[in-house]
Amino acid sequence: MRVLAAMSGGVDSAVAAARIAEAGHDVTGVHLALSSNPQSYRTGARGCCTVEDSRDARRAADVIGIPFYIWDMAERFHRDVVEDFVAEYAAGRTPNPCLRCNEKIKFEAVLDRALALGFDAVATGHHARLEDGVLRRSPDEGKDQSYVLGVLTREQLSHAIFPLGDSTKAQVREEAARRGLTVADKPDSHDICFIADGDTRAFLADRLGEAEGPIVDALSGKVVGTHGGAFGYTVGQRKGLNIDRPAADGRPRYVLSIEPVSNTVTVGPRAALEVTSIVATKPVWNGPVDTSTGEIGCSVQLRAHGEVYPARVRVGEGEVHITLEAPATGVAPGQGAVLYDGDTVIGSATIASAA
Repeated sequence: MRVLAAMSGGVDSAVAAARIAEAGHDVTGVHLALSSNPQSYRTGARGCCTVEDSRDARRAADVIGIPFYIWDMAERFHRDVVEDFVAEYAAGRTPNPCLRCNEKIKFEAVLDRALALGFDAVATGHHARLEDGVLRRSPDEGKDQSYVLGVLTREQLSHAIFPLGDSTKAQVREEAARRGLTVADKPDSHDICFIADGDTRAFLADRLGEAEGPIVDALSGKVVGTHGGAFGYTVGQRKGLNIDRPAADGRPRYVLSIEPVSNTVTVGPRAALEVTSIVATKPVWNGPVDTSTGEIGCSVQLRAHGEVYPARVRVGEGEVHITLEAPATGVAPGQGAVLYDGDTVIGSATIASAA
């Protein structure tokens, strides 16, 4: 089988490529250049698509003994991930750029090109299991990435390979060292790769402009502070609220909602964050599930590495209505709701509202 191995420059993708090659497949490594100015992206422990990473990926391919190429995806990444990220915040939502990158870049743009070039599948270093086209959690709960893969369609999953499915991160690092891969001890990437200094608010302010607005207390209806742009806040946020006066009960206040048109941020007590009803749009059904009954019993994960909630899901036209058996807090529109049957992904949708 001809396999295109996506190599980010990290230890996971390097070991994934090595395992596929050792299994006897015809493997070609490819690194995605996602920025026209790689120096503006995060490096070291915080990067995944810099010049440093491309060099690490090339060295790994040399050790494995496979051909290696760099594909320029900068324009597509900027349009589908960076611009989407900014637009979502401008609309009062909180996007997950890693989820969008998997959907639009790694398993749409890359897979489409790979199939056009005659490859049979794309292999990545994601920590998730894929069995007969069914996506399942990794045994390493702390590294499980099935949530950010929950947006993939059945067709995309049918051309995907996750060679690390049954391995823990510790096992992957040990194997990398045995194979002589120099990335064996390279720190994991984290945070947002295209925000070099990690200051999301400054990044958004530079693109959307400062815009002073009120911070309103939900209980009293009074203005208790001002902000420089509602885009700088997310539902559930506690720190950095710039509130002028303490709450009457002396307890902390959290962001309850964001209204981009009036540029208003509403805050209130933690108890007001609790929700049991969620409406989510753009559902993708990619697992073994029967949606014809109109209602599904399952569990739902509402953020990467977040808590899992037992739920009932009512299937509608272009949307799903999720009822949680126990309340969740900090549920932000724009995030993904990934549905599970045990450890099996059955579908996903984008959170539109919660109450």
